[in-house]
Amino acid sequence: SAGKMPQGLTNALEDWKGLEDEYQQLQETHRMYLQKLDEISKLQNNCSSSISRQRKRLKEISQRVKDKGPSDEDAKNMDEIKEKIKMRSNVFFEMEAFLPKKNGLYLSLVLGNVNVTLLSKQSKFAYKDEYEKFKLCSTVLLLLCSFICCFFVSYRFLDAILNFLLVWYYCTLTIRESILITNGSRIKGWWVFHHYVSTFLSGVMLTWPDGNLYKAFRNQFLAYCLYQSFVQCLQCYYQSGCLYRLRALGERHNMDLTVEGFQSWMWKGLTFLLPFLFFGHFWQLFNGLSLFRMAQLPDCKEWQVTSKKKPHWVIGLSTMCPWCCEHKQPLSCGGHV
Repeated sequence: SAGKMPQGLTNALEDWKGLEDEYQQLQETHRMYLQKLDEISKLQNNCSSSISRQRKRLKEISQRVKDKGPSDEDAKNMDEIKEKIKMRSNVFFEMEAFLPKKNGLYLSLVLGNVNVTLLSKQSKFAYKDEYEKFKLCSTVLLLLCSFICCFFVSYRFLDAILNFLLVWYYCTLTIRESILITNGSRIKGWWVFHHYVSTFLSGVMLTWPDGNLYKAFRNQFLAYCLYQSFVQCLQCYYQSGCLYRLRALGERHNMDLTVEGFQSWMWKGLTFLLPFLFFGHFWQLFNGLSLFRMAQLPDCKEWQVTSKKKPHWVIGLSTMCPWCCEHKQPLSCGGHV
């Protein structure tokens, strides 16, 4: 009939009615979500306050039980209390991994007061696993760039790109590791400090002007970067395998990194890796000695080596004499002092 609605309009009205019902349900779900968030925030504050009080009281008790009692039974009780206090500290550490806390100085400067605490084990492990993949992928990229700069091209601009990648890589590592520490990873302080130093040194190489001293050190540095990236790939695969086995055995924490944990069975792969590691450390020492000898050259003016020009009487510590340095001649001068 003429007054009957078209089929398309009828379907549209039915879809709209169903959409309205879903919208009402969405609003109710969102209201419950906000309510639960408020409850979670209160619970987090209560847990943090309780942990602070517990720690304060445990500190007071530990001061009292330093001296053992007069009898053997008292001494035994005191030892049990000390052991429980030590275990309680580890439990608090695990609890705080799931509670929001203030960022450290470095994260506060970089990110501000953003809460970086991940509230579930799955998200924590996913972030840590992504950190490991980032290290491996970045190392492979640095390996390729070092290989190209070392054997195929010799442009300062491409060298600067490689050095910029190194600065970016180590800066990113420090940020990610700080977030992992906030989420309960037991990263050693020396490991993080090593990345701070690497960031600074990469910045020094990035700003080194394209002069004679840079060209003298360039091939040695690129070869070292190539070797270091290769060893880091080997080390990453070895440590990832060790950590996977430890987790499967239930002997390590899920948020532990690939620089932690050691068991006797790990010697099987480590005996292959150790010569590469020791050779890399000796190469670092050789780089340092090379830069030290460069710093003694009379024409050394770049601050990346040293900003103080050395007098001519330090030739005994140099690899070139003053005349050779001034006239850019090779070392086969026979002596012009």
